[in-house]
Amino acid sequence: MDPLSDVLALLKPRSYMCRGFDIGGSLAFQFGQHDGIKCYAVESGRCLLSMENLGEPIELQEGDCFLLPRGLPFTIGTDLSLPAVDAMQTIGAMQASERAGVVSFNGGGECFVVGGLFTLSGGHAEILTNLLPPIVHVRSEAEKTELRWALRRMRQELEGEQPGSQLVAQQLAYMILVQALRLHLAEQTAGEVGWLFALSDKPLRIALACMHESPSHPWRLLELAQRAGMSRSMFAMRFKEAVGETPMEYLTRWRMITASERLLHSDDAVTDIASSLGYESESAFRRAFRKIMGCSPRRYGRAQRTNSRGGPTHGDARPGSHR
Repeated sequence: MDPLSDVLALLKPRSYMCRGFDIGGSLAFQFGQHDGIKCYAVESGRCLLSMENLGEPIELQEGDCFLLPRGLPFTIGTDLSLPAVDAMQTIGAMQASERAGVVSFNGGGECFVVGGLFTLSGGHAEILTNLLPPIVHVRSEAEKTELRWALRRMRQELEGEQPGSQLVAQQLAYMILVQALRLHLAEQTAGEVGWLFALSDKPLRIALACMHESPSHPWRLLELAQRAGMSRSMFAMRFKEAVGETPMEYLTRWRMITASERLLHSDDAVTDIASSLGYESESAFRRAFRKIMGCSPRRYGRAQRTNSRGGPTHGDARPGSHR
């Protein structure tokens, strides 16, 4: 898989809520802080979105898509000059719409918003969310064309009562999420640092793909530079500027993230994991793991399993920051 697919597979985004909002009249709703990534799009009409410290509200028009990766509170509606009401309390108190998956306000008809909330069930959400701004707004006409089919089909599924409609809508929401990340990547690269934005640079994307596809290979700087079609010095400088760390630092970090997933989700021995990631000795692997993850491999596995069961953890077994 490519690096973006690898990271999304690692984060295991799951859309546990997929819904349509059919708004009529003048309304403003306040959504509180949330876990995970919210991904919404305006299928028809227009509305406004505001968030603390954002500045002026963002006008959302038909075809616009937006991601909210940081879980911050936000207000959305057709008239933000009105006092905002609590969205979840309002939805919970309303009579359920006859249309599956759609909540109608004031009879609807003015603005229709579709989307979902994705939880990141993997243990390294910051790999992605720390690279994204509080709001990712996809709005160019070319980008809207790519999303329009998925939006219309998602609305049809939410309004219909066909068997499996929620499942189809969730898959469409996932497709919209990936497409929004692609489009953000294609446009918002100037001055941005991190592996995500390096994917827009073809030579660096090739090098990143090599490391992701074969993390056990004994990669050296010169070999990666040759794969990228660059000189050793130019590759090293360009990679560090774009990703924020050296190629070898990135490779080690990816290996340790991969190892942490296996420690949590498999019964593989530490020795086997170390060998499969290119380490000739378990002690070298342990040193690298402790440097990146903040604790020994066995302690990490025990702490994460205990935490997933709701029990206490001992010490800090969380990974450090990831670019």
